[in-house]
Amino acid sequence: MTRYILKRLAVMVLLLVGVSVLVFFLFALMPGDYYSSNRTLTPERKAELRALAGLDQPVIVQYFIWLGNMLRGQFGYSLVYNRDVTEVLAPLIWNSFIVAFAAFVLTWLIAIVSGVLASVRQYSWFDKLVTVGLFASLSVPSFFIGLLMIKIFALDLQWLPTGGMLDTASSSTGAARVLEIMRHMVLPVAILTFLGAGSLTRYFRTGMLEVLRADFIRTARAKGLKERSVVFSHALRNALLPAITLLAFELPGLFAGAIITEQIFNWPGVGRIQLESVQTRDYAVLMTITMLLAALTVLGSFLADILYAVADPRVRLVRAGSRA
Repeated sequence: MTRYILKRLAVMVLLLVGVSVLVFFLFALMPGDYYSSNRTLTPERKAELRALAGLDQPVIVQYFIWLGNMLRGQFGYSLVYNRDVTEVLAPLIWNSFIVAFAAFVLTWLIAIVSGVLASVRQYSWFDKLVTVGLFASLSVPSFFIGLLMIKIFALDLQWLPTGGMLDTASSSTGAARVLEIMRHMVLPVAILTFLGAGSLTRYFRTGMLEVLRADFIRTARAKGLKERSVVFSHALRNALLPAITLLAFELPGLFAGAIITEQIFNWPGVGRIQLESVQTRDYAVLMTITMLLAALTVLGSFLADILYAVADPRVRLVRAGSRA
């Protein structure tokens, strides 16, 4: 198992290098840059500033300069904010992470519980209700449901704030500040959970229905095992395998979905600055965010492979046989 993990880590590094090459050259093919789009600068001043930023170098030279800086922990300099990219993104990544992580945990909990109960009680009223909610989450646009929830819970009922991370002119500290942030998180997390739980619940329900009809489930029931043990110890463990594959896409998908929700709820995260960087052609910020999403995708794939071995002993047997 240790050898397999080390091998996978090496593959992850190679994948990230390949992604960095592809993304960097794609950005280089985009017309213009931050200075060339600035109409207040004279052509001479533009050329001078481009030379200072290294934008007059060949693309391959720019890439290796960027790669060398990144290996030293320097992700570039934001031309828009006149600061290092790490200083710009560090607080915003944390803001996006707390929303994405909360939505991730709730999505999987809701999907597992609703998927298992819907499959066990197939064609019941609960199964039909889950099916309706599933199709609603897949068909309703995120911006529409976001604005609708703002109208209902923030404007009409006035239970929750309309947006932002803190109240206007807030000076709260300690536990009061944490509760205030959690109160502002409710609507963004609810949107991301609603949008993500639908597709994941479908996978759990379908997987559970297939497993519950398998021969080993009939054998387990014939041995007199309790239904709870049959469902959760035998069926659910096998039904997890198809859903584990989605883990590679869930991690970056939450950050990608947060781009829209951060715009709707005015949440200070990486989604907003990513859109702003596209408009201003701040390529250092774009490269850093894109590589972050790529790293999350590769990490999710790595975790999925490890969880495969944990959930299914046959995976470990196959690997042991291949080494033999």
